Amino acid sequence: MSGKKLAPLNLALGAAFLLSTAGSAIAQPSNGPPTCVMLATGGTIAMKNDPVSHAPVPAVSGEELLASVPQIKEVARIEVKNLSNVPSDYMDEVRWAELQRATVEALRRSDVSGVIVSHGTDTLEETAYFLDLSVNSDKPIILIGAQRNGSDFDFDGPRNLLNAARLCVSDAAKGKGAMLVMNGQINAAREVTKTHTSDVETFKSGDFGFLGNVDEDRVVFYRSPLRRQHVELLDGKLPYVEIVPMFGGATGNMVRAAMAAGAKGIVIQGLGWGNVNLPMFGAIKEAINAGIPVVISTRVPNGRVLPHYRWEGGGKTLKDAGAIMADNLSPQKARILLMLALQTTRDRAAIQTLFDK
Repeated sequence: MSGKKLAPLNLALGAAFLLSTAGSAIAQPSNGPPTCVMLATGGTIAMKNDPVSHAPVPAVSGEELLASVPQIKEVARIEVKNLSNVPSDYMDEVRWAELQRATVEALRRSDVSGVIVSHGTDTLEETAYFLDLSVNSDKPIILIGAQRNGSDFDFDGPRNLLNAARLCVSDAAKGKGAMLVMNGQINAAREVTKTHTSDVETFKSGDFGFLGNVDEDRVVFYRSPLRRQHVELLDGKLPYVEIVPMFGGATGNMVRAAMAAGAKGIVIQGLGWGNVNLPMFGAIKEAINAGIPVVISTRVPNGRVLPHYRWEGGGKTLKDAGAIMADNLSPQKARILLMLALQTTRDRAAIQTLFDK
């Protein structure tokens, strides 16, 4: 679909939208289609061009977005709750916690099939992983956004919302946690990442590929996400965790700045298999000796970090010094898992166990 004008949606497909992966009809209550709760948070999907600046700004409520997709009534009954209308760059721990509570509340209802979250794309993968970890439910959580705003002739928001509704009521979506569906492609929360600044086919899952597709006739899954776990979100403020990048010529001063700022944990965006230079290695050891858990991730998009190299600053020496290996989690997702872990423990072995799952 990238680069093409969105094709008109065929109303005649409404009945077919109610088919599950196996092609069997989804059971409906006698009073109509299943119910999904839509939690609107903002992002490009809720923007239009300002008439003065001619640049996109927040302008559309969840109800207005829903009204742009009249066909959705054939698929699900959507209840809208507007939590915010902000760019996803503004998402933080406070908004994540609010969204998590609203999601849990909605999923507890016996009449609700699942939750749809409309959101900006810049931090969509982080929010998806936060919800995947912190919400314990077999019902699906579907996250959507848009790469083009409501003033663009080929606005991708309505199609993404319709597909989210179809996925939300599909029996095949149960037990798969939080998923991101855009451009008809279903991605798992742990694996998905934004790969292009503007293309509608921006979200991909690296080496692992999509979970499935929302096709015109039905939802089709080809695999399930196996590396999932639940880490409870407790009341109170989440611990402050900083991300520090490694690069040629890094001094380690950003690690010390994070320590001085009161970081309770630090994630290092390392190189390759999870390696750093000598100055960064020294600063990391200072943090570990001060009792601050340090997690080693990588700036490489695919593959796991491993304690392989034995030169000072190599992954083996980092692990021997007490650092935690992030497995294949990106730095931003490693930060989320570390924040949730630090609510209850600072033990290196216990935290490493969570990253190994």
